[in-house]
Amino acid sequence: MREEPRLRVAAFRPADDRLDDAVELIESLGADPVPDPMLAVESTTPDGDEADDGQVTPRTDADYVVLTSKTGVELAAAAGWDPDEATVCAIGESTAAALHEAGYGVDIIPAEYSSTGLVETLSGAVAGARVEVARSDHGSAVLTDGLEAAGAYVHETILYRLVRPPESGESAALAASGDLDAALFTSSLTVEHFLDAAAERGVREAAIDGLNEATVGAIGEPTRETAEAAGIAVDVVPDQADFEALACEAVEAAAPTHHE
Repeated sequence: MREEPRLRVAAFRPADDRLDDAVELIESLGADPVPDPMLAVESTTPDGDEADDGQVTPRTDADYVVLTSKTGVELAAAAGWDPDEATVCAIGESTAAALHEAGYGVDIIPAEYSSTGLVETLSGAVAGARVEVARSDHGSAVLTDGLEAAGAYVHETILYRLVRPPESGESAALAASGDLDAALFTSSLTVEHFLDAAAERGVREAAIDGLNEATVGAIGEPTRETAEAAGIAVDVVPDQADFEALACEAVEAAAPTHHE
């Protein structure tokens, strides 16, 4: 009996252990991963230049410090950040795990791993408090605006910039030629960078058409909204903003279509 071809599934995580883990997970689901990093990290210095040393750290005079990503934690730890007496908040389990691994305590993790979830968790406690939000240059205003609306004095520190790797775009070419079965978007920026890479290759509209014939997963509602605003139909949004859930649900959703 002829063996069915395996699904081709694109993952857009940064080219570090997150992409390695994504590849391993997709392979464990019986699919062929297409690792196509759409994000690269450039750390920042106090003067805003790309850092060789002297990275910025979260402010130390805050009542609450919010970290939103594993990358932010790693950069803060490498720069010797000390939270002192601040209440440390992690926006999800992966950020909390990175904090623990770096030797920090974690006081608050919202039930919903999102900016909205953290605002809901903190809204009754931060009136009049100083809240430090340390993250990338593409953080959602939902978090800072929501905390300010709850009465907090919010300061944001940009720990790093997220840029598109120049070699990105293999997945866009595959989508444009109808050879991609699923795509796993993990932030609005991965959607935007995918489309930029497709445009750079001259296949933007064809890539969108290809995605609309494939299964598209988005890790949360903001990512879905960005994709749909660009004309990309989203098929899967997991209940929990978690890459494993995203991959599992998208591969499962893609399988019936693939085998028709």
